[in-house]
Amino acid sequence: MAALLAVLAVPAGAATAAAGAAARRESRPVYSYDRAVRESVWVETGTDGDADGRPDRVAVDIIRPREAAEQGRRVPVIMDASPYYSCCGRGNESQKKTYDAQGRPVQFPLFYDNYFVPRGYAVVLVDLAGTNRSDGCVDIGGRSDVRSAKAVVDWLNGRARGWSSRTGSTAVRAGWTTGAVGMIGKSYDGTIANAVAATGVEGLRTIVPIGGISSWYDYYFAKGAALYDGGPDGLATGVESPEAQAHCQAQQRALVEGAPRNGDWTPLWSERDYVKDAAKVRASVFVVHGMQDLNVRTKHFGQWWDALARNGVERKIWLSQTGHVDPFDFRRAAWVPTLHRWFDHYLLGYDNGVEREPMADIERAPDQWSTDRVWPPSGTRATALRPAAGAVPGVGTLGLKPAPAGTTAAFTDDPTHDESDWSAHIDQATPDKAGFTTGPLTRDLRLSGSSRVSVTVTPSTGSAHLSAVLVDLGPATIRDYAARDEGITTLPDSSCWGLGTTGDTGCFKNTEADTEQVGYTVFSRGWADLGHYAGATGRPLTPGEPYAITLDLAATDHVVPAGHRLALIVAGTDAGLIVPAATTPHLTVDLSRSRAELPLVGGWQAFARATAGSHPPVPRAGTPPHGLRPPVPSRIPSGNA
Repeated sequence: MAALLAVLAVPAGAATAAAGAAARRESRPVYSYDRAVRESVWVETGTDGDADGRPDRVAVDIIRPREAAEQGRRVPVIMDASPYYSCCGRGNESQKKTYDAQGRPVQFPLFYDNYFVPRGYAVVLVDLAGTNRSDGCVDIGGRSDVRSAKAVVDWLNGRARGWSSRTGSTAVRAGWTTGAVGMIGKSYDGTIANAVAATGVEGLRTIVPIGGISSWYDYYFAKGAALYDGGPDGLATGVESPEAQAHCQAQQRALVEGAPRNGDWTPLWSERDYVKDAAKVRASVFVVHGMQDLNVRTKHFGQWWDALARNGVERKIWLSQTGHVDPFDFRRAAWVPTLHRWFDHYLLGYDNGVEREPMADIERAPDQWSTDRVWPPSGTRATALRPAAGAVPGVGTLGLKPAPAGTTAAFTDDPTHDESDWSAHIDQATPDKAGFTTGPLTRDLRLSGSSRVSVTVTPSTGSAHLSAVLVDLGPATIRDYAARDEGITTLPDSSCWGLGTTGDTGCFKNTEADTEQVGYTVFSRGWADLGHYAGATGRPLTPGEPYAITLDLAATDHVVPAGHRLALIVAGTDAGLIVPAATTPHLTVDLSRSRAELPLVGGWQAFARATAGSHPPVPRAGTPPHGLRPPVPSRIPSGNA
């Protein structure tokens, strides 16, 4: 709290407001929106990415309350730095920035300006280098991207230079702000918030990453297995401005050469790994992520969250059942007031108790939420579950007891099949998977956090890709994350959130949950290239030789209800989610040397209680239960990115 109060040390004209800040509980819409100051500033980044002989300048569009400036009151800043303001748009309706004939900003995408400017905040939208009206080159989470946004935080705190135009010499200072900055954004924007926080920049008080990346390697690869059939150069091409495309060939070559498609870890990925710098984070962090996000997979929030926890960072988390969706579109009525309290506390210093509320909100079923005081909950323990052979050949069991030495299971990679095919045939011996299940649970069993699956496998060919998935076997109503809008339906009617003008109404289409009845739910996944068994650099495999490798499964929070079964499936290519290996091997799994380490609330005792008296059912013929087939995510997200 002392750091927050220090932010409020403003000049005499604002002394009265600052003195009472800690006692206030909510900022009110006391400022006009239509009279707000709308201006653009170009901030110098200190780099020359486009090699034109002058420092790059990034465009910063600002909207702030005019009356506060007239009264000499300084205001904090809500900032969203993005590459998408002209190419793709922001939010469910793909809103883009618009300008009047003189180049002044008119539309600020999303609701932040409409809602928060009347409440005494400035909203600052930054075009990352090489996009929209900014100089420089896009480098996909590297030095140029990060410095684009960090330089603006520095300018807001008097440490960087700003100019009134892209090429002019009239200096502009941010004398209207307290210097307290909160960064927010979804997808790429949330990634930049993570990255800037990891620099430890002074003045950044909080970040709200929504579906954000924490390490760019893990966006393109999973332990050597390619998740997409392209690299960061393709994403750069999709977002950069025409000027950047004409002058940034050297940066494009650096992205291609630094990110080989063999899945090896290179210095390029080290530069774009923010997790390793979590100890530098000074800002509080409010994480939001869809547990079925197959674009920015949940490994990103899991490893970031764990690193922040180790370093004592103040934090909060919302986990939904959606895919890559903003909370404004899956829980709007709760999201806006929660974000309001969060910013009031961390940017204005109001003692509203938001930091003492439950740390985690988890969506258990569509629009049904639970909370936890801390997350993962107290008593969560990594518990080793062991795959073993079952009574029926090809249909294994999952329990606490290791399989006898020499016990094996085998499958042949089928690149046309995916986790839905495997799950639908879990009680049948099929050649494309090795499946292991508990019996019907006698009590609920909750997993909360990140899992790992360690296997020892023998390939028949010189290359192999592996997948491991956790499945809840039983009927449920879930959000249809595999549909186009990933768990929401956009309605024709609208609602307004804040004040507006003709050019920026503050009104947005309403949404509701898009649900699906399923017979099973895949709730965590992990992949690997077996050639990366030894670490960051891939190696050739010797057919017939055993290799040990650990697959990192995506973080989640899922309750397998009593009466359902928990399943672990090990297979080859997860079609649509990883790129197949060069060969289609037959793989033999040594069950005695394989295990799944799952974050069970209550540890092994909870598993023992939940499986007491249960037995795996005898497989029977019939129509497989229906489940969702995962979508193929796009590397260049649409407007809902």
